[in-house]
Amino acid sequence: MQDPGTPAPPMSALSHSSVAPQERPSTVGPTASTQPSKASVTLVSTKSKKTGSLGNVHRMRRIIAEDAEWSLAIVPLLTELCIQHIVKNFAKNPILKQLLPEHQQKVLSHLSTDLPLEVTANLIEDENYWRRCCMQRWPVCHVARHDGSWKHMFFERHLENLLKHFIPGTTDPAVILNLVPLCKNYVRRIRMDQFLPPVRLPHTPRTGDQSDSGSEGDMDEPDTDHYQLGDLVAGLSYLEELDLVYGVKDCGMNFEWNLFLFTFQDCQSLAATIKACHTLKVFRLTRSKVDDDKARILIRSLLDHPALEELDLSHNLIGDRGARGAAKLLSHSRLRVLNLANNQVRAPGAQSLAHALAHNTNLISLNLRLNCIEDEGGQALAHALQTNKCLTTLHLGGNELSEPTATLLSQVLAFNTTLTSINLSCNHIGLDGGKQLLEGMTDNKTLLEFDLRLSDVAQESEYLIGQALCANREAARQRALNPSHFMSSMTANVLENSAG
Repeated sequence: MQDPGTPAPPMSALSHSSVAPQERPSTVGPTASTQPSKASVTLVSTKSKKTGSLGNVHRMRRIIAEDAEWSLAIVPLLTELCIQHIVKNFAKNPILKQLLPEHQQKVLSHLSTDLPLEVTANLIEDENYWRRCCMQRWPVCHVARHDGSWKHMFFERHLENLLKHFIPGTTDPAVILNLVPLCKNYVRRIRMDQFLPPVRLPHTPRTGDQSDSGSEGDMDEPDTDHYQLGDLVAGLSYLEELDLVYGVKDCGMNFEWNLFLFTFQDCQSLAATIKACHTLKVFRLTRSKVDDDKARILIRSLLDHPALEELDLSHNLIGDRGARGAAKLLSHSRLRVLNLANNQVRAPGAQSLAHALAHNTNLISLNLRLNCIEDEGGQALAHALQTNKCLTTLHLGGNELSEPTATLLSQVLAFNTTLTSINLSCNHIGLDGGKQLLEGMTDNKTLLEFDLRLSDVAQESEYLIGQALCANREAARQRALNPSHFMSSMTANVLENSAG
């Protein structure tokens, strides 16, 4: 019995003493055991579960974290999350102009280049985005050929690709026309080196037809012509250049002459197209078997054209009648460059061009290379240059010219102050003709290029002419470096001549 004078132990000590013995294994017999407390029951229950089911106890005691790598320091900013959402849903909800400039750049740098053109064409002006589109699609990109604009390059080449693979009667025209509203402000030029013809079914052999002599030379025009550019060009507001070749590349074993035929229907449709395109400055139609009749149809549509500056009909079948049409064009247009190289122009055609050239004040370049104008045509052109004051480049290479033409040209060189380049290569100028040209060059101060290769000119004459050209080029370089000094000397000379 506890002594009344002894203080009672605290409650915490009592509870600790009552539980602690139960947590240690007892070495005393059953008589020393007492009634187990609540805590001991719990432990016994746990032990029994551990012996009964090991998986349950692991599931009870394991702590599972949601994200072991989670850290407050790497949580994206709300701005970044919004940009990611805009990029992900840009095709359905294009948000760009409402953003700040720095946010616009982030969105544009992450946008996919495979987005529909209906979304990006008239919304995105960033050159870096269109550069990525071009570089991903084409391995070689010459952006300088497209005014230095990647966006112009993308739409011009994309449109050209659609046109090159268009098959009349098979391809839906809407494939091209639906692109017009998207690209009309960005296409300045169309360069086509292929027009596919319609698909033709094989002819059924006629009964009793034993001859196959006309199979290879069959030049019948196809039932359906090539793609007509009228509707397309009419929708392009800023088109300045058309460069066309009616032919097929990589035709393989399916070669037919019809694949390279520029039909009359093609010609009439193209003539109406270029006549209606008042912004057109350059028109090239090469390697398309354009003869005199088709050339005259095209040239007639270009008379009094308000903007045309360059006409290139080289590598065709144009003769004297077509050259007369071109001569008429020189008198009814602002043409500055005319190229009829590698055709069938002879002396009468050259004489027509010379007559127009004598009174022309716009043309600066005339190319008649690889024709056959001979001395009669060459002399006519030389006479025209005595009065012409605007032509700077003349190419007469490969035209069967000889000494009579060189004699007249030497007289032109003595006082002409506008010509800067003449090409007489691959002719028969001869030794005497070369000497006369050298005499003409002694007083000429403006000619910078004079090609006399393979023209039977003496090596000494060709060398001395080259020395005179070097002196002229050096003088031109000095004038470019000191334009004010050149103008003052010109003014002094004019005053001196007027006083004298």
